[in-house]
Amino acid sequence: MQGMYETLLAALGAERVVPFSVGFAALVVVFALFAAIMGAVVALIMVLAERKISADIQERIGPNRVGPMGFFQTVADAVKLLTKENVLPRKADSILHYCAPTLVFTGGLLPVAAIAWSNGIVVADLNIGVLYVVGTASLGVIGRLMAGWASNNKWSLLGGMRAAGQMISYEIPNSIAILSVIVLAGTLNLQELSEAQKGGIHQWFVFRSPFAFVACLICLVSSLAEVNRTPFDLPEAESELVSGYHTEYSGIRWAIFMMSEYIGMVVVNAVAVALFFGGWNGGLPGEPLLGGWIWYLLKIAALMYCQVWVRFVLPRLRIDQLMSLCWKNLVPLGFLALLGASVQALLGPTGQHVMMVAAWLTFGGFVTLLFAAVLKTRHVPAQDGIPR
Repeated sequence: MQGMYETLLAALGAERVVPFSVGFAALVVVFALFAAIMGAVVALIMVLAERKISADIQERIGPNRVGPMGFFQTVADAVKLLTKENVLPRKADSILHYCAPTLVFTGGLLPVAAIAWSNGIVVADLNIGVLYVVGTASLGVIGRLMAGWASNNKWSLLGGMRAAGQMISYEIPNSIAILSVIVLAGTLNLQELSEAQKGGIHQWFVFRSPFAFVACLICLVSSLAEVNRTPFDLPEAESELVSGYHTEYSGIRWAIFMMSEYIGMVVVNAVAVALFFGGWNGGLPGEPLLGGWIWYLLKIAALMYCQVWVRFVLPRLRIDQLMSLCWKNLVPLGFLALLGASVQALLGPTGQHVMMVAAWLTFGGFVTLLFAAVLKTRHVPAQDGIPR
């Protein structure tokens, strides 16, 4: 950020006219306001897109009244939320109740600073960019738990506890999956991770190694749990907890929670694109034809579409199923992927190719046997004569 500040002053021809402390503080405020506005715009677009996609999946019309084809529906909803009264529950902790949405929103915005949207387009080019993103995103856990505790509501408290347990648990397999790629790439810098995947779609880590492919699946599943998306939306399960940790919130404070969820979707998908899907690189060798940032946004949009699609296809899991999936399946699978990636990195270029072919054949055989076993169990009649 300091380098960006000095570069900006040099471009304006006022390198030392403005004191560093004052100018730097002003730049931080400007970037914070810009990030908040962009977060609100992303949330508005994603709400409309989710409504349209869900209507298409469920064979409905969707929003079609406000504006052409209903495009201004989310704008009308935003105006409504801005004018609604903010209610504070009786005997609630007012300080924590008011601070919780801000903390959750901050935890969603901070990781954006380290994301490299294209070659050189990054706010903070950090050598520990991946570690910074994972660490700052964890602030949302504290905010959600704070919201549940401060509301003086049992449903909110249960939602906050669920959110903390779920997000902390799924951080473990997600971090292990990220380590699998870092071992192969040898860097924590998000720009360098994208640079390491130049040369076409076959150079993307998701296709370069079967262990990275498994890590990618773990990362995508864990990201759904970390942003509380179906089938992992237990912290705000309306059929059980009214609305979870934000039950007692209304108006703009409730809207901040919703904006944080969509910003979180952008962040987790941006990290997944940088780690597994080539970053800003296109699918062909050479420089991307459309511009790196366009490719990056298109990949993020594709992953976000998949997250919306999953929401309206899969049912919600129970809390015991959610934790069992994490600790009994994803964590051991993540350690296996990390071990395989570590061995592949140690073998060197020649050994890597041999191991990659053997691992892909093993992985294909495992998937084939699993698919055959599923088909067999579906067609075997039960002993009591009742089909399963």
